[in-house]
Amino acid sequence: YGGPHFLLPGFVIAAYITSSGKLTKAMPAAYWRAAEAYLRNHQQEDGGWGTHLESPSTMFCSALNYVALRLVGAPMDDAACVLGRTFLHKHGGCLYTAPWSKFWLAFLGVYDLRGIAPVPPELWLLPSWFPIHPGRFWCHCRMVYVPMCYLYGRRFAYDAAADPVTASLRKELYPPGVEYDKIDWHNHMFSIAEMDNYSPVHWVMKVLEKIFAIYEWTIGPFNFLREPAVRFVEEYMHSEDVETNYLTIGPVSKAFHILTSWVVAGGVTDPEVASSSKAYRAHLARIPAYSWIAEDGLKVQGYNGSMAWDTAFAVQAAAEGGLQKEFPEMCSKAWCWLAREQVRALPDGDWRHWRQPIRGGWGFSTAEQAWPVSDTTAEAFKAMLALRQDECVRGVSKFPDEHCYDSVQFLLSYQNADGGWATYENNRGWSWYELLNPACVFGSIMIDYSYVECSSSAIQALLEFNHQFPNHRPAEIKAAVQSGACFIEAMQRADGSWYGCWGNCFTYGCWFGIEGLVCAGRDPSSNSGIQHCVSFLLSKQNADGGWGEDFLSCFNREYTSRDKLYGCDGSSTVVCTAWALLGLMAGNCPDVAAVRKGIDFLMRKQLASGDWAQENICGVFNRSVGITYTAFRNVFPLWALGRFARVYGPRMGVK
Repeated sequence: YGGPHFLLPGFVIAAYITSSGKLTKAMPAAYWRAAEAYLRNHQQEDGGWGTHLESPSTMFCSALNYVALRLVGAPMDDAACVLGRTFLHKHGGCLYTAPWSKFWLAFLGVYDLRGIAPVPPELWLLPSWFPIHPGRFWCHCRMVYVPMCYLYGRRFAYDAAADPVTASLRKELYPPGVEYDKIDWHNHMFSIAEMDNYSPVHWVMKVLEKIFAIYEWTIGPFNFLREPAVRFVEEYMHSEDVETNYLTIGPVSKAFHILTSWVVAGGVTDPEVASSSKAYRAHLARIPAYSWIAEDGLKVQGYNGSMAWDTAFAVQAAAEGGLQKEFPEMCSKAWCWLAREQVRALPDGDWRHWRQPIRGGWGFSTAEQAWPVSDTTAEAFKAMLALRQDECVRGVSKFPDEHCYDSVQFLLSYQNADGGWATYENNRGWSWYELLNPACVFGSIMIDYSYVECSSSAIQALLEFNHQFPNHRPAEIKAAVQSGACFIEAMQRADGSWYGCWGNCFTYGCWFGIEGLVCAGRDPSSNSGIQHCVSFLLSKQNADGGWGEDFLSCFNREYTSRDKLYGCDGSSTVVCTAWALLGLMAGNCPDVAAVRKGIDFLMRKQLASGDWAQENICGVFNRSVGITYTAFRNVFPLWALGRFARVYGPRMGVK
């Protein structure tokens, strides 16, 4: 579960600072050599690094990965470093990298804090009812802001001048003739290369940031506000550490927490004592949970894995294909694992730290990470229900009815006022919060929006539960399902498609859109929305029988195909094809020949081993970042084949 190139550098920088440049104090030398291999392998011909595997070079990730390469030991005259510096200098140097890069560079001491948009911790002192409050932000945005504002509030910066490598970086990161000590940092607060400016900072946010800058650097900060704010943030970070077993919500916040745990423990004044602190040692111990070694080196995953997500889909694919009879032990083990990984913590939430109740949910990875998601919960719940009464799980594990009721409570409580379901939490803000998006490189990150995929999954899970437990909260479930279906219908585009926000891209969204409406009772033979989407999918089928989308579909929000997709030998991929087929078959597609042609494509693409080849990126987040799901290439083709063999084929009279 990898792909983004801005994750590993955060771990490198945090470890470098907290070990005073001696990385092997944090992790073994072999770890850093494998990380160096990854950094070298993903440098592009122009000298830069892309935001993700299929991205052209960006200043955002070129700055971070260049610095990481230097910190793990590459000398400045190394060919890769020379090429990387050429790219950076060509585009104005690190004065023009993205805000997240600037934060890491500032904490490393190779960029001045005055040159970044302020993140005052005092915002946490605002009353909870205040319209603009960080507690209302989307959790991934919020949980990155927490350690950022702590370090910024403490004016933390590594003593770069005393370290030969970082002292040299103060020169290397800027074009010839630009002297570090003479840079007008304030003037570069919003400087950014066009290649990074996917979501430009709005003038409203620029005005706010300039006001914050006056407070930070001219009239303040005021200790009577700063100190209680910083103390609250320290408490907040500790709560997050404990609740997630030192994993935190994701790899960006995790890297920051490695650094903040050391700073909180007194790392600036006594680094040896801080390096022995409980929190810091606990954070180092959880680094392997985010690490993934493959042929291209060691990378940091986009999460501590995608185990629950992948397993939930795999179990459903097996169940629909009737494979539990042929592989009972596999299905039993997977089902039991999901049963163990249901979140049982925080039944009442932790509202002081903006956590709503999460008991009954499933996280993307494991229960100990303690950030359950609506769609993972729904898909895992569907998997549990699919095999709950099957012979393969009889007597092997207990999953009490009360645990099913907890999942229903979780899903019902996560429905938003618009009828849809968001990801980790209910929506707490408003769409105008995007005017405050400071990141530049990501889109739609400020609040937790409702999504078609999450809503469809929740509808399907609630209805399957209602089928098995007809007397438990039936009226609430019925109302939630119909409201959710209306949301899905409202999100359909004029061309009949649904945009996929968490997969690449329209084939993914269309599958969920059709599946959700059919499960909610819409008749495929007469529902115009379903028929329109079926026509859309059929119009995108390639001559080889498959479907395929380039990542630009996500980035530009328009269906984009290519004659030869990244990592593929043609214009179709097995994952996109499987998604399209699942949607078409759910929508009772009358064009049997087109469906058969897609099925034939999947069968031709299967390898002699039974595997399907890894192809292009099939996952996405924040519209602009691609991410790989290595299990998808097997799970979804298998699911589509099973549905054709056992459901669609018999219904339509074909084999």
